[in-house]
Amino acid sequence: MQDAGTGRRELTVVRQERSLGAAEDLDLALELLARAKTGRIGPTLRLYRPAPTVAFGQRDTRLPGFEAAAQACRDRGFEPLVRKAGGRAAAYHQGTLVVDHIEPHADAIAGSKTRFGFFGELLAEALRSAGVEAAVGEIPGEYCPGEYSVHGTDRANPAHQVKLVGTAQRVVSGGWLFSSVIVVEDSAPIRGVLTDSYAALGLEWDPATAGAANDLVPGLDVRTVEDALLSTYAGYASLRFADFSGYAGLDIGKA
Repeated sequence: MQDAGTGRRELTVVRQERSLGAAEDLDLALELLARAKTGRIGPTLRLYRPAPTVAFGQRDTRLPGFEAAAQACRDRGFEPLVRKAGGRAAAYHQGTLVVDHIEPHADAIAGSKTRFGFFGELLAEALRSAGVEAAVGEIPGEYCPGEYSVHGTDRANPAHQVKLVGTAQRVVSGGWLFSSVIVVEDSAPIRGVLTDSYAALGLEWDPATAGAANDLVPGLDVRTVEDALLSTYAGYASLRFADFSGYAGLDIGKA
């Protein structure tokens, strides 16, 4: 969709001020994808701060320690869920920003790999504009490792790098969902729940790679990062803001 006045792509931005619940938030993303693939909504960007959640990958469920890992999450106040996209377990809470970008697309599979690179660079650019020394690329020992993870570097100690953004994609006939989790505040609970759950799963990783943007830039908060992200998006699309109440009544969980 293009803005009739400028010819630029138009993107509807929905700021969800409160979590609907861990499972409900994930289900809404799938419902939006279902609507996009049938043309009921156009390109949409949904932003929200989630309830404490550990989203396991499909491979994690096949490991003998999965049930123990799920219980370890509950013991730390995180709800364990299994997502339909992505790799290994990732943790998030209200100190993180979830970014769901949903678009209808006639040939969604064709650009799937390109999207990882594009969004990785976009997210790194947004973090840099907020003062973080950010770059795209997997760092040794990171949780839920990925080629297009976004990491940050401690300027005072360049050897210390932390994973700040994990991304996942779901592609269906007629549309795609690209979901990113930016860890901005309060990294300790995330590090703790990942340490316990990865130990139960028998997966090796380096807990020092789990951090938050404000570990590197003290005082940085989610709203500042959210504003920086939208400013970055505005460089390539015309943003149209919509009230979340128009989306809250969607039928959840039928994608």
